[in-house]
Amino acid sequence: MTTVASTRPASTPSRPAALDHRTPSSERRAGLLLSAPFVLVYLVFVIGPLLIGVVVSLFNTTTVKSGLGEWVGLSNYTKVCADPLFWQAMWHSVLFTLFTTPPLVVLALVFAVLAARIRRGRVFYRIAFFAPYVVPSSVVALIFLWIYTPQVGLAPKFFHAVGLPVPDFIGSTSGGWTAVVLMTLWWTFGFNFVLYTAAIQDVPSDVYEAAAIDGAGPWQQIRFITVPLLGRTTSLVLILQILASLKVFDQIYLLLGGGPDQSTRPVIEYIYDTGFTSYRGGYGAAATLIYFAVIVAISAVWYGLRRWRATRAAA
Repeated sequence: MTTVASTRPASTPSRPAALDHRTPSSERRAGLLLSAPFVLVYLVFVIGPLLIGVVVSLFNTTTVKSGLGEWVGLSNYTKVCADPLFWQAMWHSVLFTLFTTPPLVVLALVFAVLAARIRRGRVFYRIAFFAPYVVPSSVVALIFLWIYTPQVGLAPKFFHAVGLPVPDFIGSTSGGWTAVVLMTLWWTFGFNFVLYTAAIQDVPSDVYEAAAIDGAGPWQQIRFITVPLLGRTTSLVLILQILASLKVFDQIYLLLGGGPDQSTRPVIEYIYDTGFTSYRGGYGAAATLIYFAVIVAISAVWYGLRRWRATRAAA
């Protein structure tokens, strides 16, 4: 008697159930609780003042009387846009940005690369380059004011010693710009230096070893390995430096007071003088929001360019 083999297929293991990608409610609640302090601080100290500024800019508010004052609508904005002193101050902020951004980016990159290749005393040089950044702006301004003071300052004595004419660092426009730019380079150089130093440490040492085996010298390694791999960091440093330079106030106000004859006054000092010296709170709020819109527009353009470059690289 023969048996017929069963034609029923062997049972296959059941498929695993589809993974549930939804976040459990407990994790969502934990995330909300953990982010609540930051959200609260952001609402109180960023969104809140911004909304108050928008409201104040629509009134003829003065800082010497209580209340918002008379409703003026968009009149403050039109007056700011028609004020040549506002655009002069805006140009001074742009001019300061043009003077400081290229050297602060290039010098930070150069010194970060050199400090990374030093075998002895590397920590000392990193601390020395970063140390001025933690000094308060008032202290830095006082130091450089002593350096630039005519007849008794260190800079005038140096020029006298080498037989060169002494620039008027405090009383002339060109000398004032030179003074504040040199002060800014010494003071804020360390921040960009630290960013580049951190990025250089992330470059794998195997890349340099392979390049050395192939016969690449130190300069070739810097040119063809270090600098290209720091492209993303350079983009970040560049936009951060542009935004920081556009928001200049401390060093110019403390060192020069916007002088001589307001020839170096940046836009934030213009807003300060309008709101707190002339007591025109509504007008100052309008000028602040216009300048805020400029900063946001620059940030949006940078973000759009980064997205566009990332899209092209992925294509």
